[in-house]
Amino acid sequence: MEERNKTLGEFIIEKQEEFKYSSGELSRIINSIRLAAKVVNYKVNKAGLVDIVGAAGDQNIQGEDQQKLDVYANDVFIQTLINREIVCGIASEENDDFITVAGSDKTHSNKYVVLMDPLDGSSNIDVNVSVGTIFSVYRRVTPVGTPVTSADFLQPGTQQVAAGYVIYGTSTMLVYTTGHGVNGFTLNPAIGTFYLSHPNMQFSKDGNIYSINEGNYVHFPQGVKDYLKYCQLEEGDRPYTSRYIGSLVSDIHRNMIKGGIYIYPTSSKSPNGKLRLLYECNPMAFITEQAGGKASDGFGRIMEISPTELHQRVPFFCGSYNMVEKAEEFMAKYV
Repeated sequence: MEERNKTLGEFIIEKQEEFKYSSGELSRIINSIRLAAKVVNYKVNKAGLVDIVGAAGDQNIQGEDQQKLDVYANDVFIQTLINREIVCGIASEENDDFITVAGSDKTHSNKYVVLMDPLDGSSNIDVNVSVGTIFSVYRRVTPVGTPVTSADFLQPGTQQVAAGYVIYGTSTMLVYTTGHGVNGFTLNPAIGTFYLSHPNMQFSKDGNIYSINEGNYVHFPQGVKDYLKYCQLEEGDRPYTSRYIGSLVSDIHRNMIKGGIYIYPTSSKSPNGKLRLLYECNPMAFITEQAGGKASDGFGRIMEISPTELHQRVPFFCGSYNMVEKAEEFMAKYV
């Protein structure tokens, strides 16, 4: 009889020994994210049937209009993590400041913090385009038993112990790494179980897709403009194909499977870039590097940036290793 795919729960138990320092907390964090993802997935998939699409009437800390489903997803992930009593702090793209979690015993004894973008690409919900959740896990640096401080969240990406994303698409997938490769799990909605469907995911060293919002071309730095011209040149295996969804999770997921580069550079409109280092770039960089790709701010490794603020923005170049290297070559000419 053909062996069935492992469930996410079975996979987590099997890989427990790979979780450095952990005595089960990291497994429980991944399990909590799995549970919250299923709840959010249910809402995303019926979003067209109920009054949950559209704006909530508020703006988040970034000055962006919050969507109703953004707020819902944020609440679900936060409450699930708090209720399970496995983290000492949570930071979300949707919240002004981090949340301190004391636990029912008020001891602040948990060891991990979670940072997340609860619903990435949410402006696409009302047109039925894939959205996602991005998460990142760090071991706290302040003493166990004390409330968390900003130092626990402002760690370079190299200190991540786990990162992942959920993509709510034609099928719903949870993709994550704990520093031992990248594995993808697809939800069987009939029974509510995630099964290992994409073991050991890898970026190809080269690709033929570039993903960037070319509508902003006139605002891009010259190095990016030159790289785009290179991508469009009829030479060798080029021109490359342009594919841009506008949902970070979807664009990176496609490029990891098919080979390509994702770019969100600085521009005259966004002088620091638009993506957030802690909630988007670091977790995606960790996943990308674990899948054999490369993640950069155009000049250096994303995960080596020392964060100075919770909602810090950075330019982002991410994907197939050789493509990112080539983009960096063009950027370096204008230093």
